[in-house]
Amino acid sequence: MEMHLDNINKVQLPKHIAIIMDGNGRWAQEKGEDRLYGHFHGVNSVRSVAEGASEIGIEYLTLYAFSTENWDRPQQEVNGLMELLIQTIRKEVPTLNKNNIRLLVIGDLSMLPKDAQDEMNEALEETQHNSGLKLILALSYSSRWELVLAIKNIAKDIVSRQLSPEEINQTVIEKYLTTSGIPDPELLIRTSGEHRVSNFLLYQIAYSELYFTDTKWPDFDKEKLFEAIVAYQNRERRFGKTGEQIKKG
Repeated sequence: MEMHLDNINKVQLPKHIAIIMDGNGRWAQEKGEDRLYGHFHGVNSVRSVAEGASEIGIEYLTLYAFSTENWDRPQQEVNGLMELLIQTIRKEVPTLNKNNIRLLVIGDLSMLPKDAQDEMNEALEETQHNSGLKLILALSYSSRWELVLAIKNIAKDIVSRQLSPEEINQTVIEKYLTTSGIPDPELLIRTSGEHRVSNFLLYQIAYSELYFTDTKWPDFDKEKLFEAIVAYQNRERRFGKTGEQIKKG
């Protein structure tokens, strides 16, 4: 761990890292266990990665915990995931407070069971004054859902004359997204060897660096996070410019 940590440039840290946590089910099946066993162990990775991000000064960490498409999974797995979510939030709030981590959430929370909504709202309230890492859980989230919602709300405001079509620009659109006020992620990590973004933050990752690892989520810890950050820092971010333009500043 120290090797990767020592190689990190603390001055050029990404402000926001987003992670697609993938591979819990396959990790469990390889061990002859059911998929929920993998989700249970994946919680340890969430704790390790959040603590690692907090330690080195990352400001925002968004974790894709449950997509709107995940509702189509077998009912037993969905029920188990919801129960695990409730237990985890209840258990982790003291640790979040100890580490000065503020919990935020994006997604269609109306689809969550009421006890999960209640537990989430309580955790959001109990951590709202923490000033360190903002840990954002994407729950019952998909980017297309978010974009449809944003377009609907823009249309409503045009109809009510609070907004005119001529005023619409990127800044206005960003205010209607669930990530309003949150900077776009500079680094997107996906675990478990899949090379796709799976309907996650499609608008926000327009210029994100993508980092794919074969490591399945239960085996991804703060050391693996630091390794991804080092890889990110060794890349040249050009934003459509040439390398020569970037060097000239």
